[in-house]
Amino acid sequence: MRRVSISDPTFTYDDADVDGFRSGMFRLGTELGAKTTGASVYELPPGQAVCPYHYEYGEEEWVLVLSGPVTLRTPEGEAPLEAFDMAFFPKGPDGAHELRNDGDEPVRVLMWSTIVHPSATAYPDSDKVAVWTGIKAEDLIARRSSGVDYFDGEQR
Repeated sequence: MRRVSISDPTFTYDDADVDGFRSGMFRLGTELGAKTTGASVYELPPGQAVCPYHYEYGEEEWVLVLSGPVTLRTPEGEAPLEAFDMAFFPKGPDGAHELRNDGDEPVRVLMWSTIVHPSATAYPDSDKVAVWTGIKAEDLIARRSSGVDYFDGEQR
């Protein structure tokens, strides 16, 4: 049986992340060989969020705060989550969420979800939709306003 400890994870940071969305990540689902579920520990420096406010069309997500407080934004507003608080984010607009660190010290959260490909994510603040195919070169992020008609460009 594969095992991993999250007591002292080695976090990786993505150089492409912009300020406000810089978090360390430890993907333990990958470490354990998971295929249809994923889990990651995120370390959020002060002033940073895990990712932009969003919801998933094909995946359910969970969060467990390991050290906090963390600010949780949902369609109902904002609320603090303390260490060992949990929240569940269902598929669709009702599951919209953002987790951020409004404090002065780093915080950690454990997030896990189902993994579905293809799937899609909506970003209400920026009016974007992302399509995740499981093949990075074929993934797409677009503004909703850039949508085209179903038959656009089709010829017979």
